[in-house]
Amino acid sequence: MKYGNLISRGAEEGRFITFGEIMLRLTPPNYEKIRVATNFEASYGGSEANIALALANLGIDSTFFTVVPNNSLGKSAIRMLRSNDVHCSPVILSTPEETPTHRLGTYYLETGYGIRPSKVTYDRKHSAITEYDFSTVDLDELLDGFTWLHLSGITPALSASCGEFMLNCLKKAREKGLIVSFDGNFRSTLWTWEEARDFCTLCLPYVDVLLGIEPYHVWRDEEDHSKGDVKDGIPLQPSYEQQDEVFQAFVQRWPNLKCLARHVRYAHSGSENSLMAYMWYEGHTFESRLFTFNILDRVGGGDAFASGLIYAMMKGYKPMDMVNFAVASSVIKHTIHGDGNITDDVEGIRNLMNMNYDIKR
Repeated sequence: MKYGNLISRGAEEGRFITFGEIMLRLTPPNYEKIRVATNFEASYGGSEANIALALANLGIDSTFFTVVPNNSLGKSAIRMLRSNDVHCSPVILSTPEETPTHRLGTYYLETGYGIRPSKVTYDRKHSAITEYDFSTVDLDELLDGFTWLHLSGITPALSASCGEFMLNCLKKAREKGLIVSFDGNFRSTLWTWEEARDFCTLCLPYVDVLLGIEPYHVWRDEEDHSKGDVKDGIPLQPSYEQQDEVFQAFVQRWPNLKCLARHVRYAHSGSENSLMAYMWYEGHTFESRLFTFNILDRVGGGDAFASGLIYAMMKGYKPMDMVNFAVASSVIKHTIHGDGNITDDVEGIRNLMNMNYDIKR
């Protein structure tokens, strides 16, 4: 399999693995608010799990590693992944002795409509993955035989143990020659901007493909060096020139980076958005098409972008096709209920990215 200029190992050798938390998602039906809801729709999701699920549906050999409680909720979450062809053999079903609180993380989603945006409420403190002792995990065995490892900036924010294990995963993956993708995925509800910046900076020397480009990875002082409109240190709706400048700063500081990408969202309302993306690859910054669409379920859109890009790289797409396939994958996800991009219609995604589309900003 050829991952562009990253690696060439034969057409059938690509094996993907990721590590993170899977949670129970509870959503009031019919766009109701939680305060008036009398019942909830249950599903499961989490950034890394969403990516593993999407890739498995697209036909990639995909494995997910996590820790869940050995009870009906934990088993149900893993059963959902297995039903989507995700390999879950490394998953740890913990006991109350191993994870005293012994619970699966939960989040509640109020789905936005019109001018009212969606709202997420987390209940994930002391979940099984945050309490497990990862020093017992054999990383050589866990990563053996895989060609691609994906991690995100959400998991290290969960606990010190998760953060330490992630750094060890990155180092072992580099030692074993895996391609590593990393999505910064800053979550202000889990840690501060400064904590995220400092930890992600430790990760970057081991990363090949960087997603979700934000300036806290590059500039460590308090002065705002970012370009364009800024909120909490994150550039919003950057121009091509502004994003190219950020990409160049990353590559200059971390020459190990082979691909950098981020999607840009224009929120016209809670029900209508536009998406496009920028990607740096083989010395050039590429700008995708822009898609405007109605939203059924926004959660997991960024993960669908990441999985689309990883898939396109694994399949050796040309650079413009890579970034357009990634954005089209995210657009499709917005039409699907739940966190995961549950589609095996590669041709449909390619048709969307190539159709004669009315581009509006």
